[in-house]
Amino acid sequence: MNKIKVMTVFGTRPEAIKMAPLVKTLEARGEFESIVCVTAQHREMLDVVLDLFDIKPKYDLNIMQHGQTITDITNRVLKGLEDIIAKENPHILLVHGDTTTTFAASLAAFYNKVPVGHVEAGLRSNNIYSPYPEEMNRRLTTAMATIHFAPTTGNKENLIKENINENNIFVTGNTVIDALLNVVKDDYKFDDTINTIDFKNKKVVLLTCHRRENWGQPMENIFKAIKRVALDNKDAEIIFPMHLNPTVRNAANSIMGDIDTIHLIEPLDYEPFANLMNKVHLVLTDSGGIQEEAPALGKPVLVLRSETERPEAVEAGTVKIAGIDEDTVYNLTNSLLNNEEEYLKMAHSANPYGDGRACERIANYLLKHFGKIVENMKEF
Repeated sequence: MNKIKVMTVFGTRPEAIKMAPLVKTLEARGEFESIVCVTAQHREMLDVVLDLFDIKPKYDLNIMQHGQTITDITNRVLKGLEDIIAKENPHILLVHGDTTTTFAASLAAFYNKVPVGHVEAGLRSNNIYSPYPEEMNRRLTTAMATIHFAPTTGNKENLIKENINENNIFVTGNTVIDALLNVVKDDYKFDDTINTIDFKNKKVVLLTCHRRENWGQPMENIFKAIKRVALDNKDAEIIFPMHLNPTVRNAANSIMGDIDTIHLIEPLDYEPFANLMNKVHLVLTDSGGIQEEAPALGKPVLVLRSETERPEAVEAGTVKIAGIDEDTVYNLTNSLLNNEEEYLKMAHSANPYGDGRACERIANYLLKHFGKIVENMKEF
């Protein structure tokens, strides 16, 4: 082969963020023909990331529909990719992580006998319904993948326990660190509400909470805990970029809407969100990627879930599992706002997720896999 034809498929904002630096790396390397296909499982949020990183997909399935179900997404991705994969016949198809786009694209590649490279492989919560459907999506993708790009040695060990051939696993670090280091700037200028926050004299807490397993009582518990934190800490400000889902918004407005120091704002694009994360004191989240990003910026993280598929940060000391109990969330947050020794212990722990060179390692491994270079690749 003259060039290695690599088709990259993604469809949500988190996927786009983590795959964008890899796409740019492949585009810059003459050994590759890079073909980007987006499913637009998320439409507007995806487009913002594509614009930010100047990525122009060759194919756009544009599948997003109001009220779409997991089955709808799976069906439309499978059908949409069928002819594209057959036409392009790539040497390898790259997917990322754990979305329904990831699973369906892997299945479409398998049906066309195209090898799959799984970026961010080996994450496990060991509960197939938490996160749902992501835990099963990544397990099924593992079963179909030829190459497994594991962010950490712990992820690699998870795969080995599942009888994945160790020779097909390569530890890279997480591409999200590559993306993050590209967009965070010390002199970044915010718009609107964020400009009114006194980051110098206030302890600013960034909250994200949206996962469907937290809908209902767990989310109410979390928001009640945050309200108590705000009332008991006059030197704290809390920023909550609200997910667009009405379930999240209604709960947030009902419980926290009357507190002046809790700022319920519209969702942020990736660039301002990453730069906001760089300026805050502390992060509370039920998201997955933020557990990797915030430690890279020296920000302690409390995870608003009962378990995490990212235990490396817990072991490193940058992350704690706060769970969904109101008193526990309150007590842990309150402690980090008022116990400087405890705060600094988390803030100064080493980030286990990457050094900003994950995409370079993935590209080099692909060259080795396809016989373009012969030397052994050094893992993260």
